[in-house]
Amino acid sequence: MESEKTNFQSVTIGSCARPSWSILFLLFTLITIFSIQLSTTTPYLFPPNWALIRPQRSVPSSSASDPITCSGFFRALPKRKLVMSIKDFGGVGDGKTSNTEAFRRAIRYMQRFQHRGGSQLNIPNGTWLTAPFNLTSDFTLFLNQGALLLASQDVKEWPIIEPLPSYGRGRERLGGRHISLIHGNGIKNVIITGDNGTVDGQGKMWWELWWNRTLEHTRGHLLELINSDNVLISNLTFRNSPFWTIHPVYCRNVVIKGMTILAPLNAPNTDGIDPDSSTNVCIEDNYIESGDDLVAIKSGWDQYGITMAHPSTNIIVRRVSGTTPTCSGVGIGSEMSGGISNITIEDLHVWDSAAGVRVKSDKGRGGYISNVSITDDGWDPNAVPIFKDISISNIVSVNSTKAPVLEGIEGSSFEGLCFKNITLHGIAASTKWHCEYVSGFATKVFPVPCPDLKNTSSDSSWCSPS
Repeated sequence: MESEKTNFQSVTIGSCARPSWSILFLLFTLITIFSIQLSTTTPYLFPPNWALIRPQRSVPSSSASDPITCSGFFRALPKRKLVMSIKDFGGVGDGKTSNTEAFRRAIRYMQRFQHRGGSQLNIPNGTWLTAPFNLTSDFTLFLNQGALLLASQDVKEWPIIEPLPSYGRGRERLGGRHISLIHGNGIKNVIITGDNGTVDGQGKMWWELWWNRTLEHTRGHLLELINSDNVLISNLTFRNSPFWTIHPVYCRNVVIKGMTILAPLNAPNTDGIDPDSSTNVCIEDNYIESGDDLVAIKSGWDQYGITMAHPSTNIIVRRVSGTTPTCSGVGIGSEMSGGISNITIEDLHVWDSAAGVRVKSDKGRGGYISNVSITDDGWDPNAVPIFKDISISNIVSVNSTKAPVLEGIEGSSFEGLCFKNITLHGIAASTKWHCEYVSGFATKVFPVPCPDLKNTSSDSSWCSPS
C-alpha cells in the first residue's frame, strides 16, 4: 500500500521500465526520421497455463517435467463428499437479484460437512450479485467459466468488523473496517478456484469515497482470510477490488497460483496479493495489473505489530508478471513491524513500473527484514539476438532534423539490412549516419549512408534497385 508517502526509508532494486532492445531502437529511430506513423500495441502477458482444478478432483501433484513450484505448501485433499449449486439455495444469476441470503444459506448448510468429507459450492454461468459472505472449513468455492460474482454497491451491506490486532485500527481510518467480500476466519482446507470465473468488487464506488475524502471506515478487501490453514486460490480472475485484493493474514500454508488480478492503474491501494504475518505462502504464475504493489509482503505496523510479533516468513514469489505505474512488482514493507524473513523472489517480469522490488520501512516501525533472495535463473546475459534481412524502401522524409542511428549489439548479428530509394530532406548532404555493429546494403539513399551499409557481396542481390 502506498498511502504513506513521507519519511519512507526504501531500497529500490531494479528499474521496471521495459527493456530497450537495440533493434527496437534502430527501427524506431528510422521511423521517426522517415516521418512514418506506426501504431504499436503493448503485448499483454497472461499467466502460464496450469491444470484447472475441476469439480470432484483433488489438487494435482507436480511431476518431474513441471516447472519448479512451491504449490506443495497446500496439502492435497480428497474429493468433496457434498457438491451443490448456488441455485439449490435460491440463487438467481441475472445480475440484479441479490444472492446474499442464498450464499449465507449455502454456507450454513455446508458447515455441517466440516470433518465429514467436506463440501463444494458451484457457481454456474451467470452474474451473481451479492454482499459479503463468509466461508467455512473443508470447503471449495468453484466458479464455472462464465460465472461472474458481482459485489454489492450498497455500503450498508458491508458490515464493520474489528481492526486487526497487528494494526490496532483501520488501515485508512480509525476504528473498525469493512469486511471483505469473500471472508474467512479460523478456517482450514479451503479451495477457491474455477474455470476462470470472475469476481468483480465494483471498486469504483469505494475509490471515489477515498478520492472525495468521504470514506468513514477502511475499505474492505476482495478476499481476506484470517488465521486460516491449508488454502488454495487458483484459476480465477479478480478485478476492481475496493482495497487490497487478496489478503491472507495470520495464515499458514497458502498457495495463490494461476490468478489474473486486474484494477485500473490509478485505482488507489488496489494491491494484488498481500501476505501479512503469514507463513509458508506460495505466490506463483500470476498476472497482475494494479494501482499499487503487485505483491506486498507485510507483518503489521508500529507498536501494534511490534507487540504482536507475528512475522511473515517462508514466502515464495515466482513467475509473477504485470504492471503498476507508481509502485513495485514486489514490495517488502513498509508494514513490517512483526518482522519479515526467508523471502524468495524468482523470475519476476514487471514493466512500466516504479520499481521491480522495493524494500521499505519508516521510523517507529521496528521489526526486521532478513534473508531475502531475488534471482532470475532463466536469464542468460550471453544470449544475444540475431537479426537478418530487414528491408526499408521507397521513403521520402521532409523536415528531417538528424541522420539515422543504427546501433546493434556487440557480439550479436545484425546483418542483411537493406535500405533503398530513401531520401531525407532537411539535413545537409554532409551529415553522417551513426552505425555500430550492423551490416547491410544501401542503394539510392540520401544522404550517403555509413560504410557498414556498403556491403557488395553476392548476397546483396535481394537488395538491388527494383
